[in-house]
This record gives sequence, structure tokens and C-alpha cells, in this order.
Amino acid sequence: MSQEFDVVVIGAGPGGYIAAIRAAQLGFKTACIDAFKGSDGQPALGGTCLNVGCIPSKALLQSSEHFHAVKHSFAEHGINVKSPSFDAAQMIARKDGIVQKLTSGVAFLFKKNKVTSLHGLGSLKGRDNEKWQIEVRDGGKVVDTVSASHVIIATGSRPRPLPGVEIDNQTVLDNTGALAMTSTPKRLGVIGAGVIGLEMGSVWARVGSQVTILEALPTFLGAADSQIAREALRTLTKDTGLTIHTGVKIGNVKVGKTVTLEYEKDGKAETLTVDKLIVAVGRVPNTDGLGGEAVNLQMDERGFVVVDDSCHTNLPNVWAIGDVVRGPMLAHKAMEEGVAVAERIAGQKPHVDFGSIPWVIYTSPEIAWVGKTEDQLKKEGVAYKKGTAPFAPNGRALGMGQAQGTVKILADAETDRILGMHVIGPMASELITEGVLSLEFKAASEDIARIVHAHPSLSEAVHEAALACDKRALHG
Repeated sequence: MSQEFDVVVIGAGPGGYIAAIRAAQLGFKTACIDAFKGSDGQPALGGTCLNVGCIPSKALLQSSEHFHAVKHSFAEHGINVKSPSFDAAQMIARKDGIVQKLTSGVAFLFKKNKVTSLHGLGSLKGRDNEKWQIEVRDGGKVVDTVSASHVIIATGSRPRPLPGVEIDNQTVLDNTGALAMTSTPKRLGVIGAGVIGLEMGSVWARVGSQVTILEALPTFLGAADSQIAREALRTLTKDTGLTIHTGVKIGNVKVGKTVTLEYEKDGKAETLTVDKLIVAVGRVPNTDGLGGEAVNLQMDERGFVVVDDSCHTNLPNVWAIGDVVRGPMLAHKAMEEGVAVAERIAGQKPHVDFGSIPWVIYTSPEIAWVGKTEDQLKKEGVAYKKGTAPFAPNGRALGMGQAQGTVKILADAETDRILGMHVIGPMASELITEGVLSLEFKAASEDIARIVHAHPSLSEAVHEAALACDKRALHG
């Protein structure tokens, strides 16, 4: 007999598991269906982010930065380490331990909030008596059937394939393989200079790989503010040692014991031979096995589930969130949509503002931004003023040995309302929240300038940038 629920969530990534927990908190009988399996072949909650994305990549970045610091920075602190060695297998083991802790933590939260966890691929089979019927398959076999008044689709995304290139996760890797290498390749190629490409390239460059990144777009980090992007390119090539080529057209990719890439740049034919190749050319929505076509779920030409501003699909009481719908493919965006949908089902009226969602790249230095870029304001004809502040004179940054980078604040020329904030530098991922709050509360640069910031702290660079909007910076 089919189990009946008020809410069934399909997918247990950041959006899905948060939606399920919030729905349960609101008193709904809730189930979450997820097909993900960990490296050990066992069910693992948390989706791509916790298992083979956000969390493990940050663990590897931290390990690689420690090793880089031992080799290049410790001596100036009076700490002398002779001939440090690197154990890639131990780095991966540490990463795996963090992943296991967090995925088991999601399982604990499900149990605590009385969310029923079902392992398998959830597929919509139709609606009967105002209840959606969902089939759960594992290994091609139907293992369960459930019904629900409301369904939340949170099936996430998967790596975009590169035509003609087969991912074997031994020599040619996607994000899963890039996070599991147990030895350092001498030569590493990366196709794609987005978040995944830059972060994975940074990890392996810092532990000894010769890393070359090939990017099809003509500009580096085109979504970021161009001033910040230029500084990022200089820093990542000079300090991290990445070789980055933009405006590249990939040709033949020959895979054997090594990988040989033929590509064209500035009209000139080039060849690159590497020991491992990471393909990081973006992600596509994951709707395989969902059963959307059978129930006439509307999807656009790119495969995204079509939703309105409230994340409601064209089907009654069917919602969709996260990477599988429009908007940025960011875990924190999916989480907020998950909360919002659960609350809408409960009759509440939450709101998620895409204009104040922060973006972060966890390289060293970190890169983060929120709101409008200077390029966008120019294109839109918005009169603005800007303030910038370097980390170079910041006492806390100097003490940390990370005094590179800049904070940039953009404000409306007439009203002084903050329109955007951009950071490259230490802990940019934490500092950007001040910009998010400023946008959400419609703060002016004067508001930030008048707030007392702790001394010494990295946040003083934000304070200086706000002061600089009115040409009254104190340390620059």
C-alpha cells in the first residue's frame, strides 16, 4: 500500500534536504527521495554539494593552502620546516571524513525532524484524487510508491559533457574525479575557468602540479566586476602559478596514457599534453528519470523546469527549486528557495531576492561579489560613485600574511544607496555578507562608513571602501 505524505521532496541536495526539514518543522508529514550514492556505494544524503562539490572542494583547498604556506610563508614567521612532503592520499582521506560527517549529519536531522528518507530515483507517475503518485526506483526496480499533496523537485544538476570527450574519472575527470585523485599529477589540464576549474586548478597547483586552464570565453570571470577579475587573473597566475588561456577553441582531444589537446587561440593552432584532464565546462539541470514528460511538466529549451517567481511549476502543487530551475546554480540559493517553498505551502509569503545572492570563488585569495558590477551600471546608464580600499595597509591582513586584494563598493550617485560590493582578498566569503545585508536593508555607503568596525580586523577594509565612496578614506 502506498505511503501517504503531505510533502514529498525529490532530491536531498542542499535545496532538497532543507526544504524537507522546513516542511517537517511546519507540521507536514514529509518524505525525501534521493538516489545519490557515495564512493562506498552506499546511500549518501547531501547531493553533489556535500558529496562531490562545495564541501569536499573546500576541504582540499584548505589542505593545499596549508602546504603552500609551509613551503612559502612559514619562514617569515620564524617557523622553519625542512623538506616538507605532501601526501595526496591523506588529503583525500581527510576530505572523505568531513564529507561522511556532514552527510550523516543530514541523516540525523531527518531523524530529528521526523522526515522519512527513501533511497532511489523519484519519478512522477500522475495525480489521483488530488494526490501525486511518485514511484521510487533503485537499480531499475520499483522499491516503493508514495503519494503526496505537494511535490518539491530538487534534483539539482550534473556536469555538462564536452562533445567527443568521454569522462572515465581516471585520466579525464569531472568534479567527482577531480576530488578523488590520490596522487599529484605532474601536468594537469583544466577545460573551463569557472568556479570548479579555478578551485580545482588551485588545489593541485599549490601541491605541485603544472596547471593549464583553457577557457572558451574571451574574458576571464566575465560575471565578476572587471576590475576585480583583472586583479584575480594577475594574482592567480603570479602567486598560485596557474597558466590561464582565454578565448580558446578546443579541437581534438586524444586520450591514452596521457591526454593531448589540440586547440586554437588567436587564430593559432596549439597543442597541450597533460597527465590528467579536468572537464569543468558548466552544469546542466538533472531531470533524468523524473517522469516530467509523462505528466506534461513544462521545461524550457535548455532542460530547466519552468517555474514562476514562487517556484511553482505548471502542475498543481508541484514546485521546483535549486539548480534544476532558473537562476544561479548556488547551494545557498537552493537552500533559501527550499525554505521559501515549504513556507508557501504553509500559506506564508516569504521572498528570495536574487539581486542580493552572493557569489564566492574559494581560491586564494578568495573572490566574492553581490549586486551590480561597475560594468553593468555603465551599461544601464546608472549614475554611480565608487569607493575602493586595498588590504595592503590593513593590520589584520598584514598579520595574517594575506595583504593582497581589494574591497570595492558601488553606490547610487544621488541617493548613496549601495548597489554592489566586490571583494578579492582574505576571507572574502565572510566579508561579503556585509554587502548582502546592505543590499537587503537598502543601506547607504554612509551607513557602512558610520558603523564602528573592530580594529584590527579585515572588515576595516569594507569600512574604508565605504568612506572612499565620499572621498574620505582614512588609510588610502
